[in-house]
Amino acid sequence: MLSSLSLFIGRRFSRTQRRNVLVSFISLSSTIGIAVGVMVVILGLSAMNGFERELNNRILSVIPHGELEGVEAPIFNWQGVKNDALKNPQIIGAAPYVKFTALLEKGSRQAPAELRGIVPDQENQVSSISSFIDRDGWQSLKNGDDVIVLGKGIADKLEVGVGDWVTAMLPSPDPELRLKAPKRIRMKVTGILSLGGQIDHSLALISLADGQKNLNLGHSVSGVSLKMKDPFQAREVMGELRGVIKEYVYLRNWTTKFGSIFRDIQMVRAIMYLVMVLMISVASFNIVSTLMMAVKDRTSEIAILRTLGAEDRLIKSIFVWHGVMSGIAGSLIGCALGSMLALNLTVVMSAIENAIGHKFLSGGIYFIDFLPTQLNSTDLLVVSLTAITLSLLATWYPSRRACQLNPASVLSAK
Repeated sequence: MLSSLSLFIGRRFSRTQRRNVLVSFISLSSTIGIAVGVMVVILGLSAMNGFERELNNRILSVIPHGELEGVEAPIFNWQGVKNDALKNPQIIGAAPYVKFTALLEKGSRQAPAELRGIVPDQENQVSSISSFIDRDGWQSLKNGDDVIVLGKGIADKLEVGVGDWVTAMLPSPDPELRLKAPKRIRMKVTGILSLGGQIDHSLALISLADGQKNLNLGHSVSGVSLKMKDPFQAREVMGELRGVIKEYVYLRNWTTKFGSIFRDIQMVRAIMYLVMVLMISVASFNIVSTLMMAVKDRTSEIAILRTLGAEDRLIKSIFVWHGVMSGIAGSLIGCALGSMLALNLTVVMSAIENAIGHKFLSGGIYFIDFLPTQLNSTDLLVVSLTAITLSLLATWYPSRRACQLNPASVLSAK
């Protein structure tokens, strides 16, 4: 009963305060401030969720979670290394690879690339990279015969497509450190890797047999790549393998190259929450100003209510509802606008990029070349509750001041 009465009077106070233009303007600005703060934070958190999703889908599902790489020499007993690694229950896949750097050439155009020799059937156990390559291109790596799958960024730089031929120039190491001409190999492009990011501009795939042949490795490999149940435990798992692997190998994990991206995402997410609290806190000061002016404007009504027997609790509740309604309205408006923009953020940013002719995220620098988004209901709930809570806290002092009014002095002055 009490809450219904205080809510009713609070709504009447907020509606009839339009006669005071200044109070009405400050009240409106506080609602708009909360709405803008909520909207901006929802957009920021949705972008961070999108980056985290793409990190999992396009990076952690493609790159090895760990690598066992030979030290200054290839691994001859790679089958034994693979079997020893798979004894760890956290490792669910292992595959051999050959890795080297080459300069790819097509006419007068050149592009550096990391060539990775793989066995497609075994690579599927540690990576989902095949889903980003057309089927024919992936299957061509089974047979070898000097075929290559190029990252889209490399293919665009060389201006080549499927069916074209490129020349790969490989360094020719010499035991006596004499300068030798690079080894040149003609390779046919049979597929394009389209991840949409930095990997497209640096990686090219060949068959393991071709890599071993071109580097004169025989049956040895550069290393063994690993897939783990939980990639975020990669460092600990690789530490466990230190005493298990008998070969002299480097133990690497994905965080060495891409770990900073994940840490940056978490840091920016924390900053977004801090920005949300600061923005809504600033908007909440307007609620304090609005309620203080409303208390001054409604002294007669407060005095009449007190003479009718209204307790402090009722007076406080009236102004609490008066302020909280601004917070609720701002939260609802901000959530609605933020959700609509977040769901279409990728399309909106793409349209802006096309309009100004500038790419905000370059695939040659960042791990993706578009702005991703993912709206989570948890974020909406947390942001809304935070805004409403801060609005509620902003009503404490004005509602307390309203209770301290002396009805006798107010009415006698009137």
